[in-house]
Amino acid sequence: MTLRADSTTAGRFEPLGWYLGLSHLLERLAPLADLLLRLAVFRLFFWSGLTKLGDWSSTLLLFENEYRVPLLSPAVAAVLATSAELGVSSLVLIGLLTRLAALPLLAMAMVIQFVLGAADPAYNRLEHYLWMVLLLALVVRGPGAWSLDAWLERRFWRPGA
Repeated sequence: MTLRADSTTAGRFEPLGWYLGLSHLLERLAPLADLLLRLAVFRLFFWSGLTKLGDWSSTLLLFENEYRVPLLSPAVAAVLATSAELGVSSLVLIGLLTRLAALPLLAMAMVIQFVLGAADPAYNRLEHYLWMVLLLALVVRGPGAWSLDAWLERRFWRPGA
């Protein structure tokens, strides 16, 4: 459908045409939305990692007494969680290896919700599901046009080569 006025459409309200025009306009904002999504994920996990790093003895106590991640010692779990929150969230922010980088954060959110949440209702929270949706969007859709992944793809990827 074209968005033009001629003698048959002049003066008529075309809701589909208006909607499609708005849709195309909003599509131009997709790179900004993708960047804001990456920024939100970064903010959430990076600041959590900084908090853990800022008081390491308390972090170890949390992992020993409250978090109790199965299969890992508290010290190993604390190091892995803090490293992922700081390092992997930084990759998400700049959009480098984004789909891969979002996976450990998604796994962490799932452990918080489904492992810790099953053991303690205080961890069974809607916000963890929202984290999972944000991270799943990054895994499925990628980081968007304003990312290092997109730049590297434009610069180096040759289809069929």
